[in-house]
Amino acid sequence: MNKETIIGIIGSGAMGSGIAQVAATAGHQVILFDVDLNLLAESENKFKTNLEKLVDKGKITFETAREIIGRISLGDSFASISKCGLIIEAIVEKLDVKQAVFAGLEKNTSADCIIASNTSSLSITSIASSCKIPSRIIGIHFFNPATLMPLVEIIPGLETDPKILLETKSLIDSWGKTTVVAKDSPGFIVNRVARSFYGESIRIYEEGIADFATIDWAMKNFGGFKMGPFELMDFIGNDVNYLVTDTVWHQFFYEPRFKPSLTQKRLYEAKHFGRKSGKGFYDYSEGAILPEPTKDETLGIKIFYRVLAMLINEAADSLYLKLATREDIDTAMMKGVNYPKGLLKWADEIGVSVVYEKLEKLFDKYGEDRYRPCVLLKKMALEGKSFY
Repeated sequence: MNKETIIGIIGSGAMGSGIAQVAATAGHQVILFDVDLNLLAESENKFKTNLEKLVDKGKITFETAREIIGRISLGDSFASISKCGLIIEAIVEKLDVKQAVFAGLEKNTSADCIIASNTSSLSITSIASSCKIPSRIIGIHFFNPATLMPLVEIIPGLETDPKILLETKSLIDSWGKTTVVAKDSPGFIVNRVARSFYGESIRIYEEGIADFATIDWAMKNFGGFKMGPFELMDFIGNDVNYLVTDTVWHQFFYEPRFKPSLTQKRLYEAKHFGRKSGKGFYDYSEGAILPEPTKDETLGIKIFYRVLAMLINEAADSLYLKLATREDIDTAMMKGVNYPKGLLKWADEIGVSVVYEKLEKLFDKYGEDRYRPCVLLKKMALEGKSFY
């Protein structure tokens, strides 16, 4: 594939529109498809607004903005994207819906068209099972907003042709993105490893150890995270965050490490989605005052190391199960969710044995499988080894 390849995008929501803009900026003709004509019209206006902002900031010229807009056309039928060389689906996270769309796409595209899903947590192999030629199906997972976030996870399904993987990775690299290759496992890299950032923080709150503001302060102040876990969940949306957690938990056959929390489920049920709804873990309504953290250094350090140990354990388990290379795991967490350091390198800095001992103490205290140290982490700690 090259710049002559026509790119089709299915779904004109925030993610689909963002991917369309990225592809058009890279020089491709792009066809944005949606059955909802109102959403398509809204997307067209968003493109103009976004590019006008870039012009105003001096990042692109008016002529460049006009060229990018000129490369994007709208389509409302499968026939409109029949000549695309790559199609990326970015619709609702429901397996049956995606399977129906992929089956329809296969009937309306050439045999050499690569069909990809932007799913954040569903199985690429399951999606591909609805197709007669599953070898051309692959996962291309962008992060929101796609125009700004550098990371893209490339996920081959069980039957994806290795040539398709290489070709797809090369194309997305040419768009200026940082790509990592992940095994077709629930949550892939980022949405699997990051579950601990949210889940363990909520657990600390539920135990009455600290409130939301204090936990956020601890992770930012001692860990260097740009946003605390509760700020980030409110920013992402508790509807999205909770459903991803629930999906990963179910797909891992109810593995305790990924168990969703009742605290977030209640927010989800009450439609307290975070910033977009005006209320989540925090109140964002006009005149509301955000709570102040308890800036206790001893408490803050304790919180930080507990959450970090859980994150490192998940990163180590991902490496142990060959989900991705150590470099790709660390890159994914830095580029996909803005972690200040790669978790495996972070473990080396702290000391793998120190992380292991922290997990062992938690496991002894609670007697829960969620705290059991990863086999690889345990082996390395006992042998005095590091990840790098």
